[in-house]
Amino acid sequence: MLDERDRKILDALQHDAAIQVSELADLVSLSPSACSRRIQRLEEAGYIARRVAILDRDRVGVPTTVFALVKTSHHSEDWTEAFRRAISDIPEVVEAHRLTGSYDYLLKIAVPRVEQYDVVYRRLVRRIELFDVSAFISMETLKAGEAVPVNYAE
Repeated sequence: MLDERDRKILDALQHDAAIQVSELADLVSLSPSACSRRIQRLEEAGYIARRVAILDRDRVGVPTTVFALVKTSHHSEDWTEAFRRAISDIPEVVEAHRLTGSYDYLLKIAVPRVEQYDVVYRRLVRRIELFDVSAFISMETLKAGEAVPVNYAE
């Protein structure tokens, strides 16, 4: 069971995983050693899945985001696994979601420029049969990040 300090620790870490334990401890009114033990407990309990660095997409040369909506006429377990393998081998596909509704999957694709999307598209359709793919270019990111609300965590 999480308490309010645990939630504050989780919230702070997902905004800055490199925060010093002493600074985090001050933020949640704990000693550094007690705060460190809580972090370890949260990691062991699976609340913290991993710690990563979020890169500046402009600086690493992939500022363009394309969202691709995918329809398939295949829904077997084998096809789904082949699709997972196909997209996992394409580093430009940075997120993939299975959907309800008219489309089956949503892919978030990071590329240097719009024209590079066609290269990614061709690599994908060479690997797996798709019924329809509709692409949408993001004009502006209004909100981005990996942080999730922690107030629901128990």
